[in-house]
Amino acid sequence: MPLRLFNTYSRTLEEFHPLDPAGSEVKMYTCGPTVYAHAHIGNFRAYLFEDLLQRHLESRGFQVRRVMNITDVDDKTIQGSRSAGIPLAEFTSSFKQAFFADLDTLRIKRADHFPEATEPGQIAAMIEMIKTLVERGLAYQAEDKSVYFRINKFPGYGQLAHFDLSELRSTGRVKSDEYDKEHVGDFALWKAWDEEDGAVRWESPWGPGRPGWHIECSAMATQLLGDQLDIHCGGVDNIFPHHEAEIAQTEGCTGRKFVRYWLHCAHLMVDGQKMSKSLGNFYTLRDVLAKGYSGREVRYALMRVHYRAQLNFTWEGMEESRKALRRIDAWVARLREKAEEENAQRPTPNVQRPTEEGSGFEDALDDDLNISGALGVLFETISETNLALDLGKLDSDAARLRLQWWERIDRVLAVSGEETVALPAEITALAEARTQARLAKEWRKSDELRDELAAKGWEVRDTKDGQKITRRGGV
Repeated sequence: MPLRLFNTYSRTLEEFHPLDPAGSEVKMYTCGPTVYAHAHIGNFRAYLFEDLLQRHLESRGFQVRRVMNITDVDDKTIQGSRSAGIPLAEFTSSFKQAFFADLDTLRIKRADHFPEATEPGQIAAMIEMIKTLVERGLAYQAEDKSVYFRINKFPGYGQLAHFDLSELRSTGRVKSDEYDKEHVGDFALWKAWDEEDGAVRWESPWGPGRPGWHIECSAMATQLLGDQLDIHCGGVDNIFPHHEAEIAQTEGCTGRKFVRYWLHCAHLMVDGQKMSKSLGNFYTLRDVLAKGYSGREVRYALMRVHYRAQLNFTWEGMEESRKALRRIDAWVARLREKAEEENAQRPTPNVQRPTEEGSGFEDALDDDLNISGALGVLFETISETNLALDLGKLDSDAARLRLQWWERIDRVLAVSGEETVALPAEITALAEARTQARLAKEWRKSDELRDELAAKGWEVRDTKDGQKITRRGGV
């Protein structure tokens, strides 16, 4: 079946056709982190949706060129560096490093480029875009010396978010809402320097200052991918004003349609509520890992619900994800064991072999990344295979074909294989003592040590490769 994606701009499912005349290259831009703190699990829900999209596109034969920006200058990063009493670059550096470490933990593919807003070449590109907008009458310098975009001069403004400009009202809470703007909805392209910015400033034709958040993405996307993109992704909170502003300022400069397909993922909730530090339900990836869960368990938990549906994160859900992965692991282990056997004869396997192009798994993902449907195909296959193995109706050739199918779809899911979790010294000592007890066939002592580990929150599984120690989930 053809690949179809839900385009936020049209609010319809559309068949995907890349701009590339050869139909092979896909240019994709994904909004990255603002590096003033560790990214939270809501951020990673969006990054995992984008990773799933890229992996599926690649599995369908497309070559994806992806750019993800790093916002390392804005109000939050400046405020954070001033509070910490260190230069902006030093303040953001540790959070950049943490972000890339978290990407690896969650097995998220690296983009081809991670441009940073403060790079000299990017700042220069932003200034050039702003100059073009001013020259074309789409932007102006206000009394406060900042440069703003004239939304009334861009007829398409509001079409992505599907709202009327007359709905915009002043909040009365921030400086940019005051009298110096021509329209309450006009947004800053260049923010004039003030004392709160400290040493953070660049020279421009309009005086010292820094770029606005929206222009950063427009400049970085067009610098690296060109005037037109196939896909632009982000969370629903990016639709307005950020992505709306990106369209206006980019198309105002190029005169060409900026993005062909806009994709946005829904919010992540925690225990049915919006994630908030004040509610005590705000979690970074590191917070979840500290509960004893692995990166692949978090990956599965944040990826298993359709990207346009709200995902409710719970510790019960994390346990469900752990059990689902264990079921996959056990299935793969059985298949590998069977595949290693030599057939005395070659009976016809009684189980369907899912090796043809266009399997149910891939067809489900072709339907706007229907991950729930795709996982349904996977677990139905697991059930069929286990039953066939139980009944002796699956030979080694069929097992190898199943494994080939799994390897193909796991290039999209990226959840295979167990991860090593660092054990506290006390737990390591108990585990080693239990290993020695089992070698000495002291079964009662072995059971007592298992119970002691369980009381401390660790689960022991005995496998042919030795005992496996994992942290029990829960709060």
